[in-house]
Amino acid sequence: MGGFNILQNTTSMDNQMRHLVYLIENAILNLPEGQEQMAWLIDFTGWSITNNVPLKTARDSINILQNHYPERLAVAFLYSPPQIFEAFWKIAKFFMDPITSQKVKFVYPKNKDSMEVMKTYFDVDNLPTEFGGKATLGYDHEEFSRQMALDDLKTAKLWGIDKPHTVPSILSGAEVASPTEA
Repeated sequence: MGGFNILQNTTSMDNQMRHLVYLIENAILNLPEGQEQMAWLIDFTGWSITNNVPLKTARDSINILQNHYPERLAVAFLYSPPQIFEAFWKIAKFFMDPITSQKVKFVYPKNKDSMEVMKTYFDVDNLPTEFGGKATLGYDHEEFSRQMALDDLKTAKLWGIDKPHTVPSILSGAEVASPTEA
């Protein structure tokens, strides 16, 4: 929903919606026992008017999250959003469930108070340095693909499928092109 990642390999909004659902399902699959909700950190660093997400995509994302995953959201942090987002938010939140809209927090790296709010939800030792934490993380495409393949096997087992079935590539989130192929 935030600014586009430079490693993003598709501009098809339908495929991005499928990938969003795939990632949410995998996140749910990997929640610790007894945990039902998630904190979402949406990074707007690098967002600009030229690479923004179309309004329809933002609306579709909100629809998916609000209507298909009710009560999965504990809190959503909009990290480093353009200041204009808060003005837009004052209007947009009226079209959302009030409980959901209260869970959205704006976090600005140069605003100590907003950074402190985020730190109350995350373990600073596991929060990446780019977000004010102490963890140094990097994206490893091979590791990401391996984890998604393992999650696909967990999902197949959860649904009682003895052997994973081949899924058309347009539906398979694990088939992510490496950044060098994009």
